[in-house]
Amino acid sequence: MQNVAIIDYGLGNIQSVKRTLDRIGARAFVTSCPGQLEKADKLVLPGVGHFRKAMKNLVDLNLVDTLNDVVISKRIPILGICLGMQLFADTSEEGAADGLGWIKADVVRFNVDDTLRLKVPHMGWNGITSAKESPLLSNLMLVQPEFYFVHAYHVVCHDPTDTLSVTEYAYSFTSAIERGNIFGVQFHPEKSHDTGEALLRNFLAL
Repeated sequence: MQNVAIIDYGLGNIQSVKRTLDRIGARAFVTSCPGQLEKADKLVLPGVGHFRKAMKNLVDLNLVDTLNDVVISKRIPILGICLGMQLFADTSEEGAADGLGWIKADVVRFNVDDTLRLKVPHMGWNGITSAKESPLLSNLMLVQPEFYFVHAYHVVCHDPTDTLSVTEYAYSFTSAIERGNIFGVQFHPEKSHDTGEALLRNFLAL
């Protein structure tokens, strides 16, 4: 059974993520303790809220150095969800803040022309199209998978090979990323029923 650390930095639907992971057979635990992260087989960084506040919380909890050690040096797989994925980028327009810098990317606000038809934040069910093969999406693309989104900002990758999937909302944007042991999804698998659970099972199987 996989030990999965869900990183609690004060933002995000932590318990919803934990319940889903528990249901699919993981040994999930919630922690804000740097030492606990080193004991995990996998890491999940969820998040709902403001980018600058999120980074400040990670710094204040002394989590940044440990995250860099376990993810970059020890290469423990990590899955970022929504804001958690955005924190992997270099910078964000939301608060003009710097991120963790693991993915060469910027986080920008949706630029929607037709505001009568398309609202910001982008909220609700939407499909994804894979940009490359990945075990994270194993068997999911045999159908047309849909996931639940809630976000006003999205990631723009400098290196297109970091983009794992794209989604259409006013234009095509990166909805999942992958670089080595670093995975991120803009949508919420914990709110995406069977499809979301299938993706999380794929993450556990990495």
